[in-house]
Order: sequence, then C-alpha cells, then structure tokens
Amino acid sequence: MSQLILFIACSLDGYIASTSGAVDWLFSDQDYGYDEFYATCDRLLIGHKTYKQLLTFGAYPYSDKQGYVFSRSAERDRDENVVFVSEDLVSFVKDLKSQDGKHIWLVGGAAIAKTCLEKNLVDKFILSIHPIVLGNGIPLFAPPLPSLSLRLEHCQTFATGLVQLTYSALPS
Repeated sequence: MSQLILFIACSLDGYIASTSGAVDWLFSDQDYGYDEFYATCDRLLIGHKTYKQLLTFGAYPYSDKQGYVFSRSAERDRDENVVFVSEDLVSFVKDLKSQDGKHIWLVGGAAIAKTCLEKNLVDKFILSIHPIVLGNGIPLFAPPLPSLSLRLEHCQTFATGLVQLTYSALPS
C-alpha cells in the first residue's frame, strides 16, 4: 500500500505562503533532501490554486510523475501534464493509496491538505521549517483540525537554519 506524504516547507510561524501566495522567501540554495524524496514518489496530488501557481514559475516541474489536480472545473480544464479530478477527494485518495506504486506526494495546497488531515489520510509529514516569521499568510494547518498523534522519525538541521522534521502518523 502506498503512503500519502505531505512534503512541504513552511515559515517558523506556520505559513506555507504569503497572503498573496508568494513563496519567494523559500531557500533555494540547495535541495534539502528534495531529490531523494522525489525519487520515492510516482504520483502527486495538487490543488488547483497550487497548480496554477506552479505554472507561473515556468515549465511544469513534475512531468515525469503522474499528477492529479483537484478542480471543480475539471471538465473544462485540459493539460497534457496532469489529470484533472473533480470527484470526491477522500474516495480518490483511498483508492490511489490501495494501488500498486511508489508513494504519493501531497504537494498542496492548504485546502486539500486540510481535507486529507481531517480524514487521517496523511501517513507521513516531512516539514522543512524555514527560519523566518512571515506574520501572516496561508497557514499550513488551518483550524479546525482533529487531534493527530505523530511519531518523530527524523530531525535534520542545516547550516542555513532550516530544520527538517519527519513524522509518521500513528493509528487513531
């Protein structure tokens, strides 16, 4: 069974982007384990807003993986890089996790991450915490959420001040 993994960066105060959606504050001086993680995944879950923002950075960066973009307008959206999905997120994720394959990366955004957290679908969290306080923005974990018990698997610090925490979700 595949694991659904939330691999994401956030500010020290828990924001994944500024209020405008900008992520120009993220470190880009090294990969911080990204390449190693990326090799463990073959499918991606992406929210529509996150997908649209990805496209503003240039060419779609995940063309070697099967991407699923959740969109209410899936019937109108077309792109050779991804499959647009408008069906129930929870049923879709449960079905995807039961299929053979590598892990599934929950890329974002906040809305689909929230639903996956509410339904206890996230198996692992890899959080790259940047040493910056944004003061406002799009929160990583928007309340309300249920209590989730986690087990720390790994903690890595970098000379830049970034701290990467890996947690596994414990059965509820």
